[in-house]
Amino acid sequence: MNIPTNLVQTLLWIIVIIVLTTITSKIITQILNKFNRFKDDMTGIYLIRDIIVYIIYFIALMDILRLFGINLYGTLLSLGIVGIAVSLAAKDIISNLFSGIILIIGKSIKVGDTIEINKSKGVVEKIHLRTTTIVDDEGIVSNIPNSTLTNNLFKLYKAPEKYRINIMAGLPLNVDLDEFNSYILEKINKLDGVLDEPKPRIYAKDITFEQTNIKISFWIKDYNNKDDYKLIITNDVRKFTK
Repeated sequence: MNIPTNLVQTLLWIIVIIVLTTITSKIITQILNKFNRFKDDMTGIYLIRDIIVYIIYFIALMDILRLFGINLYGTLLSLGIVGIAVSLAAKDIISNLFSGIILIIGKSIKVGDTIEINKSKGVVEKIHLRTTTIVDDEGIVSNIPNSTLTNNLFKLYKAPEKYRINIMAGLPLNVDLDEFNSYILEKINKLDGVLDEPKPRIYAKDITFEQTNIKISFWIKDYNNKDDYKLIITNDVRKFTK
């Protein structure tokens, strides 16, 4: 069976376009996530990321169709009634896209807020162009269409302006507590977003035959980054006690 050369070239170009599109999308997402790691408001970055990703995939789709000699704009115009039907089918998608832009630009909700709608309640993790992702107390993830949020009443519990992080740790008895305190407090104070007041503190809770149980406490201004701070300081504790 002989496969036409043109078909092989077309398939190869499609593979190249898909691979490049996927890689570019992931690189942009990683760059934006790192850039925004300790920003006060993560909402805007998701809007920028989604818009860029949508544009990349749209361009890729146009290129693939062009390889088959299809002019997307001309095709849509020639579809007539079919085009209208497609437009109606896309009504919900378009509605969610515009609702997402309204939510993000209007800042009616933002990442870190807690919302309750249609018996679902959780912390806003991400606001995409089409959906808003919330996570409840049990870790269950729900994706709510943005049009649902703009067209219905919902309860909003704003994220706190400051948040206290508490980390419990058990230190071997041979650890010098003064050196440990100086080391950890220095690491905490070097983090962006840690509040000067109330001051970071380390408490000795109790002592056993095996370890000294301590509590590390400090305040941050951005609730959204609490897990990042916990991970960083927990790793610092482990490094010191090795």
